Amino acid sequence: MNAPSDAVTLTRPLLRGLIVLNLLYALGLLVLFVAGLLAEDWVFDALGVRSGEHRPRLVLGMRAMVIVGLVAAGVVDRVLRQLAAIVDTVRAGDPFVASNARRLQLIAWWVFAGEILRLVIGAIAWAATTKAQALDVHAGFSFAPWLAVLLLFVLARVFAEGARMRADLEGTV
Repeated sequence: MNAPSDAVTLTRPLLRGLIVLNLLYALGLLVLFVAGLLAEDWVFDALGVRSGEHRPRLVLGMRAMVIVGLVAAGVVDRVLRQLAAIVDTVRAGDPFVASNARRLQLIAWWVFAGEILRLVIGAIAWAATTKAQALDVHAGFSFAPWLAVLLLFVLARVFAEGARMRADLEGTV
């Protein structure tokens, strides 16, 4: 077996760090949500929500976006953990296994879910925006993430075929 490259060696700690940062992000959102419930005026004043009859609509929209953000943090966690498991098999010198094909397919579905959540955030911002004050969120449609989803599904299929061919070859030797 070949020794793992420097990039593969660095990937595992980088992924661990990203998992921790994502957890801190989720914790921050949770603190923001709870603080917004306990000290609504103070929190939403600090966030720049102006007073007026439009305020309840904006507050509701912002709370909904925080909840979607918490769900998105869970999605990111799943992607990072699946990717870490793939990196572990690469470091062990055995990446073309059926479990990695399943992991890549799961990552594709999680990225798909993340893109849906991004569109949901945009819809919430649009629905909460009033003439008096807008929620300025840039969550429009982009082709690149959807292309990434397709590529992940294709890559998962390539890994599945590679694992199948490898198993067939081992059975004939």
